[in-house]
Amino acid sequence: MSFRTNPDRILENIDRARSRQEEGLHAGPDRQAIGRELETELPDVDATNPERLRRIFGVVERSYTAAAQNQELGKLAARFRAVGDIPDHHALGDVSISIQYVDSARPEDVGMAPFEILPAALVEAKRETKTSRPDVNAMKVLRRYLRDGVLTAYNKVEPRVRDALRDRADMGHIAVQVTMDVRSANPTIILDTLEPAE
Repeated sequence: MSFRTNPDRILENIDRARSRQEEGLHAGPDRQAIGRELETELPDVDATNPERLRRIFGVVERSYTAAAQNQELGKLAARFRAVGDIPDHHALGDVSISIQYVDSARPEDVGMAPFEILPAALVEAKRETKTSRPDVNAMKVLRRYLRDGVLTAYNKVEPRVRDALRDRADMGHIAVQVTMDVRSANPTIILDTLEPAE
């Protein structure tokens, strides 16, 4: 009996595919990479707005670095590779930034940037890295989307940050969290939900 017609092998592959799909549907924290930073050094009382804005952006940069170096991003790359074996490495996700003014009553400012990873991104990464290792290529793609997502999300939230500077909400401790969430894109589910209106 050949490898292709062996019923046990076929059933094993079906079970493996089902478990990957279930993992994709019921994933919780496994599908996220998070970087958190707390800035406890207070700005000078006479600090200018550009200096205070640079301070906040510096905390965002450190949070981004923590998320990019986090071992969870490695798990995300491995999970994306495994789940991606079914829908041809097509994924959806978002990058979010949360800026919390710890010593102020002002609510946190949140910005979010959605993204979509298509198979072409991994082909391009393979050309750049000159390796066919899927974990290395997936990591490169995820880091690129994380960096671009952080910049986009920060640009969205920056007007609110400038409002916080006017309210002097930033004159205490600041906590920043950068989160990257990746989930498998299943074209059949998307197509099923797009039914024509009657």
